[in-house]
Amino acid sequence: MKKALPTIMYSLSALVSLGLVIASYYHIAPLDMTEVFGFISGGLCVWLTVKENIWNWPIGIANNVFFIVLFWNSHLYADMGLQIVYIVLSVLGWYWWLKGGKGKTELPVSRASVRTLAVLTVLGVVCTYGMMLYLRTISDTAPFLDALTTVMSLIAQYLLTKKYIENWFVWLSADVIYIGLYIYKGLYLTGILYALFFLMCIAGYRAWKKSMQLTPIEADLTLRHV
Repeated sequence: MKKALPTIMYSLSALVSLGLVIASYYHIAPLDMTEVFGFISGGLCVWLTVKENIWNWPIGIANNVFFIVLFWNSHLYADMGLQIVYIVLSVLGWYWWLKGGKGKTELPVSRASVRTLAVLTVLGVVCTYGMMLYLRTISDTAPFLDALTTVMSLIAQYLLTKKYIENWFVWLSADVIYIGLYIYKGLYLTGILYALFFLMCIAGYRAWKKSMQLTPIEADLTLRHV
């Protein structure tokens, strides 16, 4: 039963994705096609990240493009700009995951230093305040939450590119805020996506924690059988 569970989950995910595309294309439900593809690529990207699969980066870049369009239309300018930064960080993450280990080998999961976390926290507070003031000048619909989630997401993404396990804690905190923000903006499908992200982040933390406890050979064998 346990061996069949992943196959069942993948099949259900594929059916749900296909159903959303059909519903949007034929106007069966009030779904925007851009949001649908953002939903599908976003879910796939996070799942691949949980599994430490390098393909999370190209899929993530595609996801960023969909959300640039979606957030522009919803006037969430900070989130839109965030996607552009994500693309840059994704390229760096793609390289670091492949060549960031000792001797330019695959980068292992590790913990961030206290100094790194302290610097990121200070930068987070300062940047959130500064961005909030700026967003007010351009009539952003949720300046504080938009600024806060933008900065938190950048911090989480940086930690992710370096394969620091703490990235999951930051993502979890940001996702809680994102869920409420997107529901408030009427982006219900995206709100559901971030609720799924929240659950996947929990799974990601558990998987990465287990990966840290394995030797490089054991970790590679484990990922190959997922």
